[in-house]
Amino acid sequence: MKSLLLTEYNHLEITDMPRPNAGPGEVLVRVEACGICGSDVHGLDGSTGRRIPPIVMGHEAAGTVEAVGEGVTRFAKGDRVTFDSTVYCGECPYCKSGQINLCDNREVIGVSEGNYRRHGAFAEYVVIPDRIMYPLPADFPFEEAAMLEAVSVAMHGVKVSPIVGGETALVIGAGMIGLLTLQAAKAAGCERVFISDVDESRLNLARQIGADEILHCSGAELLTEIKRLTNGRSVDVALEAVGLNQTVASAIDCARKGGTVTLIGNVSPEVTLPLQKVVVKQLKLQGSCASSGEYPEAIELIAAGKIKVKPLITAVASLEEGPRWFDRLHSREPNLMKIVLSPRV
Repeated sequence: MKSLLLTEYNHLEITDMPRPNAGPGEVLVRVEACGICGSDVHGLDGSTGRRIPPIVMGHEAAGTVEAVGEGVTRFAKGDRVTFDSTVYCGECPYCKSGQINLCDNREVIGVSEGNYRRHGAFAEYVVIPDRIMYPLPADFPFEEAAMLEAVSVAMHGVKVSPIVGGETALVIGAGMIGLLTLQAAKAAGCERVFISDVDESRLNLARQIGADEILHCSGAELLTEIKRLTNGRSVDVALEAVGLNQTVASAIDCARKGGTVTLIGNVSPEVTLPLQKVVVKQLKLQGSCASSGEYPEAIELIAAGKIKVKPLITAVASLEEGPRWFDRLHSREPNLMKIVLSPRV
């Protein structure tokens, strides 16, 4: 089968690989669309240590069932499906409590980090455990289904925040996850959602998809604007979707006393915490990891138009064009959002 293989760091090539077979409890999926995640782009150069070559990357995908393995009864050949990126064991204490994203034996599709290697969906076919798969409606476009993994991550960040309705929220970072978090916060009942970034083109996109205010500023200027927009109170919830010292500090500054700061972004492995501000303001500091069963609701929200993903798809391209698009994303070419690759184009 045709595959886009990371043969060595900074080098992708189209390779012919044996088509995998579905084992017990597994499904062979004929890939129709797979999005390039930011983690794949960082994996290209080895900076994350989680894409050790040789590896077929790609975990934001959808397709049709080609074959099922022994014991699989939920799916049949021809079914339209998508799947989670997290392969959870279903047996550890976290899985049994419903926190599948915290699974003690967690693996990720399209990742190799020394302890395991799971080839991903930048290929004509991929084998997926049936327990992490979800059916797609007949009229749900595959390229939009390739956005479901990112949507579920954004929804999980909102879900772990104490949002009951009527809140004022700030999203820091108008990248892919930030723009989806904006929409997820609105869908969860936030009355007003602001978003900040230093990239004006991304903020213009945020305005198109429902931001109540776009803030082209950072640091002290951002805090001033938030105080103005909230009559000096600051926001109930700050959703940080970057993961840098400055942006985490801004999230803490812009949250009201007794408010919540949810950390979704993790560009930096470590940040400096302004501890005194967290303590004095009695903030709830919340981390958010991946997603935990939000896929069915994500499908419903996209189908209902409550979360719009089509405006965030820059291009749908062939697998053969993959190396070029990876290079453009890695070089941080402006005005690029989600690139979806398809072996069928």
